[in-house]
Amino acid sequence: MISRFIPALLASLLFMPIAHAAEPAVLNPTSTAWVMTSIVFVMIMFIPGLALFYGGMIRSKNILSICTQFFAFAGIVGLLWIFFVYSMIVDATGMAEGTWNFSSFVGGFDKALMKGITDQTLMGEIPEYVTSVFGMTFAMITPAIVVGGFVERVKFSAIVIFAILWTTFVYAPMAHMVWGGPGSVMHNLGALDFAGGTAVHINAGVAALVGAILVGKRKGWKSQSLAPHNLVFTFIGAGLLWAGWFGFNVGSALAANNSAGLILINTQIAACGGIVGWMIVEKFLDTHVSSLGLASGAIAGLVGITPAAAYVGVFGAAAIGLITGIGCFYAVTRLKHIINIDDSLDVFALHGIGGMLGCILTGIFASPTLGGNIAGLQFGSQFLAQVISIVITVIYSGVLSWVIFKLIEKTVGLRVSHEQEEQGLDISDHNERAYN
Repeated sequence: MISRFIPALLASLLFMPIAHAAEPAVLNPTSTAWVMTSIVFVMIMFIPGLALFYGGMIRSKNILSICTQFFAFAGIVGLLWIFFVYSMIVDATGMAEGTWNFSSFVGGFDKALMKGITDQTLMGEIPEYVTSVFGMTFAMITPAIVVGGFVERVKFSAIVIFAILWTTFVYAPMAHMVWGGPGSVMHNLGALDFAGGTAVHINAGVAALVGAILVGKRKGWKSQSLAPHNLVFTFIGAGLLWAGWFGFNVGSALAANNSAGLILINTQIAACGGIVGWMIVEKFLDTHVSSLGLASGAIAGLVGITPAAAYVGVFGAAAIGLITGIGCFYAVTRLKHIINIDDSLDVFALHGIGGMLGCILTGIFASPTLGGNIAGLQFGSQFLAQVISIVITVIYSGVLSWVIFKLIEKTVGLRVSHEQEEQGLDISDHNERAYN
């Protein structure tokens, strides 16, 4: 018996280290190339996509101000990102599964100035420099979404200070709460948010609403025409946003795999559902189907699917698109006038309400019984987790954004003079004209 046991024991000791050795991280060229491509998609989604979408809806005397603000955001946020914002989002020091502490809400500064990262450092199977730049594009576009709530009346100096403070104190902590990993707020809650329903859309929508309230209504709102000056620009911008959203959502898989294929079709179908949902209700209630309405419906569907894209099936994506399209129609055409707030480009109605609907619906359609892929999902507990994630986002973004706007108001001031507003920000802030 001993003669049989000793060889078996030696074999087990010999091969045990091999069986338990960690596989070294290996770069995946295909996934790396896809994420690099997604970065380009999201940058096109930002500039010129969002710039044209917003620019076409405002008056011609202010279109360059939007373009200038967006390029300023890109520069400011890009530098803040490498200085400390990236570290505030991804640094997991002190975090542990199910543990609640300060690190659950915001990361530290261990990766400030990209410390410890080289061209050999991998995040999963992708160079960390690549995943970092991908995250940077999200940080750039989110404050740009916010300014749509109070365009045509805010000083450029105020916009610059807003970009610095809001990115640091609102976006970075919210992004960490969502994507910080085990021990972060949303992870501990069990809330589902794949690509930023809370951190991007609800966060931006609430901040835009707060800004619109504190800045005040545009001169002539409801008493004179403030019609879009070029809906073709808006249509082109909406198309670029739709195309760029594939980078935004599918790129968030950080891989070229089966999950990416599901996210791709879900993103496409949700946009289609948003268009159809808006079109049906607009025709039924307002008799005419508008071009701006269909563009807005596509954006509503895309916002709705953002938190759900990896978790629901195609049926769920279609349902989310239809429901968010209808819900955002009511928010844009009815709710805005009930609350009597001049959210200039309906940021809260599209991104805030659309993000809330998307987050709640994610918790429903992620169930395998409805075609989703979250095994063992319990409707009651998941619904509660989704609602709590929305409440946390609304309170955090609302309070901190209010403080930031008030601080700016007390220092450099928020709003241009009535004369400058009448003249247009292109001239008063930048001494340029879009059309000569």
